[in-house]
Amino acid sequence: MLIYHGTTAKFVLDMDEQTVVEQLLVGFKTNGLPPPSNGELVSWRNSLMFMVTLLNHKNIPEETGVAIEYRIPGPGKRVDFILTGFKGSAITTQEPEHEAVIIELKQWQTLEVASNLNDVVRVRTHLRGALREVPHPSYQAWSYAQLIEQYNEGVETKRITLHPCAFLHNYKRTANDPLLDPRYAEYLELSPAFCHGEIPKLRSFICQHITRPDQGQVLGEIESGKIRPSKSLQDALSQLLQGKPEFIMIDDQKVVFEHAMSLARAARDTGKKKVLIVRGGPGTGKSVVAINLLVRLTSEQLFTMYVSKNSAPRNVYSSRLIADNRKKANIDNLFCGSGSFIETKPNSFGALIVDEAHRLNEKSGLYGNLGENQTKEVISSALFSVFFIDEAQRVTLKDAGSIQEIRNRAEDAGAEVSVQELTSQFRCNGSQEYLEWLDETLGVPSAPPAGSPILAMDYDFQVFDDPNALAKAIAARNKPDNKARLVAGYCWDWASSEKNNPDHNDIVLPEYNFARSWNLNSTTTWAIDPHSIEEVGCIHTSQGLEFDYVGVIIGDDLRFECGQVISDSTRRAKTDHSLRGLKKMAETAPVEAKALADEIIRNTYRVLMTRGQRGCYVFCTDKALGEFIAGRLAGVGGGHILAPSQVMSG
Repeated sequence: MLIYHGTTAKFVLDMDEQTVVEQLLVGFKTNGLPPPSNGELVSWRNSLMFMVTLLNHKNIPEETGVAIEYRIPGPGKRVDFILTGFKGSAITTQEPEHEAVIIELKQWQTLEVASNLNDVVRVRTHLRGALREVPHPSYQAWSYAQLIEQYNEGVETKRITLHPCAFLHNYKRTANDPLLDPRYAEYLELSPAFCHGEIPKLRSFICQHITRPDQGQVLGEIESGKIRPSKSLQDALSQLLQGKPEFIMIDDQKVVFEHAMSLARAARDTGKKKVLIVRGGPGTGKSVVAINLLVRLTSEQLFTMYVSKNSAPRNVYSSRLIADNRKKANIDNLFCGSGSFIETKPNSFGALIVDEAHRLNEKSGLYGNLGENQTKEVISSALFSVFFIDEAQRVTLKDAGSIQEIRNRAEDAGAEVSVQELTSQFRCNGSQEYLEWLDETLGVPSAPPAGSPILAMDYDFQVFDDPNALAKAIAARNKPDNKARLVAGYCWDWASSEKNNPDHNDIVLPEYNFARSWNLNSTTTWAIDPHSIEEVGCIHTSQGLEFDYVGVIIGDDLRFECGQVISDSTRRAKTDHSLRGLKKMAETAPVEAKALADEIIRNTYRVLMTRGQRGCYVFCTDKALGEFIAGRLAGVGGGHILAPSQVMSG
């Protein structure tokens, strides 16, 4: 979508007459986009002056095409600046090479390397002077070029070559410059970064690729190109699933998959919007079906994305697909957050696959002040949308995804709604008995009737009376496949200033001489990183994922008192945002607030205690709760509390 476009001569004239910002504002309004923030307005005014200096030069043809804030169809990504033209001699009859230079503009003056985070830097923002983790500008420009190449048919058929780069016009190079750290070398080569005082170098980069003006012809070809997955992306995705048994579908997973494919094709062929709701408990393979749909729908030329509120499953699944061959395709562009569709035009996508749909929020943005409703925006943005949901996995006050909400929003959009269910249990050793026993033990709403007979469960569940013993057992189970993790309820503060300090201990139990840190903020794939075994994960880094074995530390927000399991929201960490807004809610609806907090706490432990395929080991800070759980185990096949001396050694 072209917001502002013209030629270099027009751009320079518009800047002289100070009308570019006004034209951008009109472009936003005309295209039905929310008005830009004040920060964006300031950014335009500052950065575009440097572009005038760059382009108002004899070596840049006046009729070179210019686009500002070009909006990539789909998830609302915008490219700061694009220049287009031809490459080749004007005196030959040969078709000239179509070229486009993508420029990511940054006002940064300083930045830091983000240790252990691939392709990410830390920059100081104006918001409270905080350090913020953002993509390296070279990676960002390259990823935008990849997104256009992968989904714009005009770019593929016209063989338009995209040349990404970054221009940090306020940034002065230094010795041992973090911008040029070796970890960013791959993307600096693909998408060079130009800094303060390097306008001549950037101009030379442009002239290397654009030797003749095009009067905006290449921009027109990009704008008119149909949005569909490129052949190279389809081929790459199909190859990425090969040899990965964790993505093989069995039983009702295959049935749900075929229903989804049928609905997606029908929506494509008829133009009538369709919505599929897929219900499924822990371990029923919701994510397996979702990833297979992503690959197959893309192979059928449907513009498709995998969507989740929580970034952990997105990062882990994209990493598993890419493995050691990340250059096959920029797989990251296939995964996005649930707040990505605020600016998306209706039916921009052929299909959107929403995993963990119970985690959808009402509004988007850091402060929950953007957009109208995430469920509504997803349904509006795609001809076919599928929502994988387990309503018993709501774990924060902001979680607003529900089957009824999806139905209501689909009805408002005039969409046909279908429902499928995944029932076969593949996690927890396939033990439906364990899930029923766990629900009854925790007292979650989905629990079977009290006292219902559960005679045995084929699952390795153990209770420990010492957290060190629990940690030792999980470490042993982690060998040799790196598939065991230690997690905990959010009852210990996560010190923001120590998020990347492995020597800092967040979870401290002095009576046991036990101390561990929460998962460090230096990685986006904690669930599969080898060093993560030394850290403790939380609900946000484990929900939607699974391990062979999971060790769960149950904090004081869940206790056993007066013959029953009780929850206590006052024992949650102050840094936990899951219950943010509870106090305000309690002022007007105390009973409802207490019930909702209770549900979220129990659901949190239900999620944590169903992450293990083969086993779940538990330590409770409340001894009475540990004894209660062990006692209930004794009635279903010999559960017991393990003392440190009884812990397995291998």
